[in-house]
Amino acid sequence: MKPTFRRPVRRGLAAVLAATAALAMAAPATAADAGTAGSRAPAVPLRVATYNIHAGAGEDEVFDLDRTARAIRDLHADVVGLQEVDVHWGARSDFADEARALAEKLGMRVFFAPIYDMDPATPGADRRRFGVAVLSRHPVLEAENHEITRLSTQTPDPVPAPAPGFAEVTLNVRGSHVHVYDTHLDYRANPSVRRAQVADMLDVLAADRGPKILVGDFNTEANAPELAPLWRRLRDAAPDGGGTYPAVRPEKRIDFVTVSPDITVAGTREIATEASDHRPVVADLELHRRGR
Repeated sequence: MKPTFRRPVRRGLAAVLAATAALAMAAPATAADAGTAGSRAPAVPLRVATYNIHAGAGEDEVFDLDRTARAIRDLHADVVGLQEVDVHWGARSDFADEARALAEKLGMRVFFAPIYDMDPATPGADRRRFGVAVLSRHPVLEAENHEITRLSTQTPDPVPAPAPGFAEVTLNVRGSHVHVYDTHLDYRANPSVRRAQVADMLDVLAADRGPKILVGDFNTEANAPELAPLWRRLRDAAPDGGGTYPAVRPEKRIDFVTVSPDITVAGTREIATEASDHRPVVADLELHRRGR
C-alpha cells in the first residue's frame, strides 16, 4: 500500500520507551529447567506473528481498532510485529495512539518505532507519528529504533537516505534471550531501495549475537532478487505458505516471519481475516539454549 506521509522529524528513543513503559505487566522472568553442565536445556516455545494492520482499517476501509485488537487476540501470539501503525496521526484513525491502545486492549507490552514523526496538526496537540510496533507478552530487555535506507514520499525528487522505523527488541523468553526485528520495506516496483534496506538490516543483525527473528511486510515475494542476501543469513519460516495480500483473495505472499538457523520452526499459517488489507502470519517457534 502506497503511504501518503510527510518527511519525519525523529524523536528520541528514550521518550518512546518512557511512553510505553507504563503498559508493561508484572511478569518476572523465570529460567527454564536446566540440565547438567554442557547439556541442552528443553526447547522454549514462542509463537510469533506479523501483521500489517492498515492503520486500523479493514478490507472495507472502515476504521475499527476493536476489530483489529480481536484479530490480534485470536492469533494467541506471544510476540506480534505490527506495520502501518498510527499514533495521533490523523482523522483516518481518530487521532488514536494505536500502539498504546492495542497494548492496553491486549494486555501486552509495546515498543513503537516511528518512521514519520511530525508536528501536531494543531498547536498543543500530540505529535503525529506513523511506523511499526512490537507487542510482547515477555519482558523487553532492550529496544531500539534503527535507521535503514528510505525514499521519502513527500518531497519532490527525493533521494534514498537513512531514516528510522526498523524496530529491534530484545526479549527475555523464560530465561532465553532473543532479538526480534520488525520492518516495513519499500513498496515501489523498482527494487533498488529494498535492496539497500536488506543490506542495512543485515548490518544491524550482524551486530547482535544470539537467536534472531525478523518479521514484517517486505512488499515483495520471497523469490525477489533483492531478498537473496537475506536468505543466506535467515530462513523463511513458511516457504510453502499461502498468500497474504490482499486479505480477501490473496495473490501474493509479502508478509514474512524469518528466523536464524538456531531457531526451530514447528509450524506456520496465514489467518483469514478482513480486519486489515493484509493477512497475518503466525509461526510456532522453538528457542534453544545451553543448560547451566
